[in-house]
Amino acid sequence: MAKGANKSLYWILFLVSTAAFLFAIATGWPYLTMILPFVCTFFVLAMDII
Repeated sequence: MAKGANKSLYWILFLVSTAAFLFAIATGWPYLTMILPFVCTFFVLAMDII
């Protein structure tokens, strides 16, 4: 189980990577799929699934 400080950091990183992903979609960035692993990984860590 992740501690409170780590969970907060993971939630912040998830929100930042999600914002970057949405920005990449809006601007049509060709390397869009490079951001997706960060979104998924930080979400799983924030939800304390692994």
